[in-house]
Amino acid sequence: MKPRDYIDLSKRMLTVSNGKPSQVVLRRATSTAYYALFHTLAACGANLLIGGTKSTRSNEAWRQVYRALEHGFAKNTCRNGEIISKFPKGIEDFANMFVAMQEKRHKADYDPTVSFSKSAVRQDINAAEEAMHAFEVEHRRDRCAFAAYVLFKNRN
Repeated sequence: MKPRDYIDLSKRMLTVSNGKPSQVVLRRATSTAYYALFHTLAACGANLLIGGTKSTRSNEAWRQVYRALEHGFAKNTCRNGEIISKFPKGIEDFANMFVAMQEKRHKADYDPTVSFSKSAVRQDINAAEEAMHAFEVEHRRDRCAFAAYVLFKNRN
């Protein structure tokens, strides 16, 4: 499973039906686009803190770091503009998109009164994909620092 697979799946969801997709499809596509961001961040933490090559890493340790990412904690840390603004633009944009898409995922998954449009969902998917790319091209040390920031509580 690769985070980009979530983006590809969310795009395919919009093309399943001819014309206007149902609300359930639009909701699932929104949720799936958020999970692309979430898994990008989880994989980043595990790959940079433990190692990305299966043959040279402890798979248990890698899995533990991957699974350590918590939705709410990550969202709250990404909301801290004072800290996030110290990161390069690609990481700052990713953090902002993470927050926005998590809020949209909550609406998609838990608010039966909200409705989505195909064009808005397509824009969200494209924006999530762009944020992932911008994040992935930032310097390794910055991505590693960001992964540590969203994974570990700061104990001053």
